Amino acid sequence: MSFEQILYEVEDQILTITLNRPDNMNAFTSIMRDELIAAFDRADEDDDVRAIIITGAGRAFCAGADLGAGKNTFNYKARGVMPEDGKHRDGGGLVTLRMYQSKKPIIGALNGAAVGIGATMTLPMDVRLASDKAKIGFVFSRRGIVMEACSSWFLPRLVGISQAAEWVYSGRVFSAEEAQSGGLVKSVYAADELLPAARALAKEMTADSAPVSVALCRQMMWRMLGANHPMEAHKIDSRGIAVMGQSPDVAEGVSSFLEKRPADFKMKASTDMPDFYPWWEEPEFK
Repeated sequence: MSFEQILYEVEDQILTITLNRPDNMNAFTSIMRDELIAAFDRADEDDDVRAIIITGAGRAFCAGADLGAGKNTFNYKARGVMPEDGKHRDGGGLVTLRMYQSKKPIIGALNGAAVGIGATMTLPMDVRLASDKAKIGFVFSRRGIVMEACSSWFLPRLVGISQAAEWVYSGRVFSAEEAQSGGLVKSVYAADELLPAARALAKEMTADSAPVSVALCRQMMWRMLGANHPMEAHKIDSRGIAVMGQSPDVAEGVSSFLEKRPADFKMKASTDMPDFYPWWEEPEFK
């Protein structure tokens, strides 16, 4: 599949997805939505991809939804794109739900403005790094609309309810340094150091780790954010230890440690996930 509004480039087992509408500050469209979902589908099935970096072309990461339809941008009925059953699904939510399901670690490299969906699409990424030129805003209240892309679930879990409320209620745009102090961004870099830092982090996450182990641990942590008791984690921990303990990857991991040599993990996230995966039932959109 070729892409029109994103770039998909794999090098040294790192996939870099670049939002690629630089003349429009990488404003989000339905085409970009579909291409991002397709890119994550492809990445999950490609065992040459161990980690994913998402960044933007030009001076912005993503300046939010494309407002080309003017005041009717979010009026799907007026634009004639409301489903017959009236059950419109938010496009940003479709993207973040797909990111949430990813088997591969995701790193955001926020090279510039990240506003609206440009901010909320970063929330299911595992780590966010930012350029010192980046500006971030959850601007929904200033457009008279509401949070989207499942951000009312993600944002308070990442930064706490008070910080989330301050940013969302005001709708103001803030600096990368404030995003870092508020817990949204891990580190801030000079513009030319951002992507090298993201690549170094991607390699650190994956160079010596087993792909299936990383895929399972990613899903365990994200899904336990919504669990109602630590017993839910104990249940899946116990299944994972029992099943994976019999796997060739665990035999290799222990042997390589005892023999003081690098591990050579053979199991693939595309084909060798354990039988209990997935252990959840995906909720239906109603």
